[in-house]
Amino acid sequence: MKISFDNQDKVNGLMTLSVEAADYEEKVEKQLKEYRKKAKVPGFRPGMVPMGLIKRQYGTAAKLDEVNKLIGEAIYNYVKENNIQMLGEPLPSDKQVPQDLEGDGPFEFVFDIAVAPEFKIELTSKDKVDYYEIDVDDKLVDQQIEMYAARGGRYENVDEYDAEKRDRIQGDLRELDADGNTKEGGVTVADVSMMPQYIKVEDQKSLFDGAKPGDIITFNPRKAYPDNDAEIAALLKMKKEEVADITADFSYQVTGISRYVNAPVNQQLFDQVFGEGNVTSEEEFRAKVADDLKVRFASESDYLFMLNARKYCEEKVGELTFPEEILKRVMKANNKDKGDEYVEKNFEGSIKELKWHLIKEQLVAAAGIKIDDADVKSMALQMARAQFAQYGMTNLPDDYLENYANEMLKKRENVDSIVNNAIDRKLTVALKDIVKLNKKTVSLEEFNKMAAQ
Repeated sequence: MKISFDNQDKVNGLMTLSVEAADYEEKVEKQLKEYRKKAKVPGFRPGMVPMGLIKRQYGTAAKLDEVNKLIGEAIYNYVKENNIQMLGEPLPSDKQVPQDLEGDGPFEFVFDIAVAPEFKIELTSKDKVDYYEIDVDDKLVDQQIEMYAARGGRYENVDEYDAEKRDRIQGDLRELDADGNTKEGGVTVADVSMMPQYIKVEDQKSLFDGAKPGDIITFNPRKAYPDNDAEIAALLKMKKEEVADITADFSYQVTGISRYVNAPVNQQLFDQVFGEGNVTSEEEFRAKVADDLKVRFASESDYLFMLNARKYCEEKVGELTFPEEILKRVMKANNKDKGDEYVEKNFEGSIKELKWHLIKEQLVAAAGIKIDDADVKSMALQMARAQFAQYGMTNLPDDYLENYANEMLKKRENVDSIVNNAIDRKLTVALKDIVKLNKKTVSLEEFNKMAAQ
């Protein structure tokens, strides 16, 4: 097989492959012999079908199959041996002329190859990147303790409804007739839980102000939740389609009012958050909360650092020329159900991500970063721990986290994400050692504004 590669402008490659009969004949013959062994043709015993008949029926298909395999392997090997950084998959070129595949060849196949632009990115201690650290002050510690106390709290019965304290009301609903009496055969729902502060219409919401157990409040669900059959259906414990015609007033007899009260900041809360006996005083508790926040915010600082490092590297590399027409065709081929409009809308963002991907590849190689099974498992555990920490579950047993991480690793899409995170984590550590960190201390609010940009 003869292969030529024309890449005059460095990014738009044209690969031509000339396939002769000698390249595929032996494999086609072998494949046809296998067909002959299995072919079932009336009038012939298995394995005794004439080879001429087998070739007439299966010869062209077998040839196409082997030629396709041959081309795929040849392109892969050529790209690898010649260190061509191909982007996406090779695409049939518009320079391709029809081939008579019924004949013996030679056949000529032409492919458009998208090639990555050539550039070099190197970072040293002369490169300076901003690194923002979050100031863990008393206010943040108080907010975190408040969150822990709220998660450990409970509802307690109170004598009067207060909307500002997010009270919950319990009671019985009865549909009323035009005269304001309980409608015979109307909708009746017992033990309905409501939080009136979420009613959208003010004049309906205010009807519940100052309510006490035993009070009977007349309100209209349709007016309280206009154009929201789902809310009305949930309130009346009915199906959504069943409430479309309900417009009547309802009486609501209050049977109880409860208020959510945070857990007290005491030994029970200390044990709940950090494990039994690990913290024994409020002073230790505050110190431990502060330490945990610093650890959590360190990962946030690393995240913003990598965003800044990415921007710095992209600016240092400058503009790159990409084979846009070929890449648009690749993008369209990978999103066949979305059409040209999708490609045009998302192409610029795709090129931006591709540029960073190519830069990151060089940074990873320069830092000698390798990822093994232990790195993947460690990152899975870290991600599992972070997920549970979002819900205040910071003291889970190691075996529980281990099982959860193992379940994550059973899904292919999770593995890809975990591997990428493991690479990013190692790259972050490496870059922090390479470049000069321009450290700045900021408030959480200031940090969040920067991270959102």
